[in-house]
Amino acid sequence: MATGSVVSMMQGVRNRLGEAIFARVAGPDGPQHRERIHGSEGERWFEPGSPIHVVHGDASMFVGGLRAVLLQTLHPAAMKAVSDHSGYRGDMWGRLARTSHYLAVTTFGTAEDAQRSVDVVRSIHRRVTGTMPDGSAYAASDPHLLMWVHVAEVDSFLHAFTVYGAATLTQDERDTYVAQVGEVAARLGVVDPPRTEAELDERMAAFRPELRGTQEAREAVRYLLLKPPLPLAARAPYAVLCAAAVGLMPGWTRLPLRLPRLPVTERTVVRVLGSVATGTIRWAMSPPAALEEPQAV
Repeated sequence: MATGSVVSMMQGVRNRLGEAIFARVAGPDGPQHRERIHGSEGERWFEPGSPIHVVHGDASMFVGGLRAVLLQTLHPAAMKAVSDHSGYRGDMWGRLARTSHYLAVTTFGTAEDAQRSVDVVRSIHRRVTGTMPDGSAYAASDPHLLMWVHVAEVDSFLHAFTVYGAATLTQDERDTYVAQVGEVAARLGVVDPPRTEAELDERMAAFRPELRGTQEAREAVRYLLLKPPLPLAARAPYAVLCAAAVGLMPGWTRLPLRLPRLPVTERTVVRVLGSVATGTIRWAMSPPAALEEPQAV
């Protein structure tokens, strides 16, 4: 087969794969949102090429996002809020699309659009209230609960990028990333978010006494990992991303969430498959002008 035909075929495969992935993550309005986010003129919160751009623009976010969801289920109040007001069964992909859009707008969008997105989320949080089984109240706007959701996400995104990212961040860049996402979190209502990786580790450790694996959390995890509403052909790649996310979970989370723990397999087979999966996603969603072979990182 002629070289030109091979390149054309590979471009077609990549385009179809990229479109399928983008549609799942960004939702039906993804193309319009992408054009506005990246095509609108105006001041941005963050400079191009800054650590938050590097991390949030990388395919490792697919693994980091799954790890964040798994980790967040361990806080009973956060889990109860999701169970009461959103749920994993009814609108999992809708929630993923909304979260993806929020991260994209606040990272890459104009300052005006980013602030508008933050304001919308704050408005939604004010309506998410309820009662815990012990009779105590919860509210999504509670700064303490917002802190947990924030640190679980940042810790997950940073861990996933460290293992599966296409680049390496220096310690200064890692601290800058934590500080940058902290700027967005503060606008959302998080009080005094961590500004360095060391502070992030301290906040994560401080939440340990509050975390446990509830029945709702284990049910959500089983659904997320084993019963995704996906076509049969998409389930094998999704399973690889899930295995990669589980492999990055702290050891102490495995028993409460009934997650498997296979240290040798996770360090070898899962890492290799996870690298291949994220490398393929990165390749599939890259600009078509630079066709390259999908590579593991």
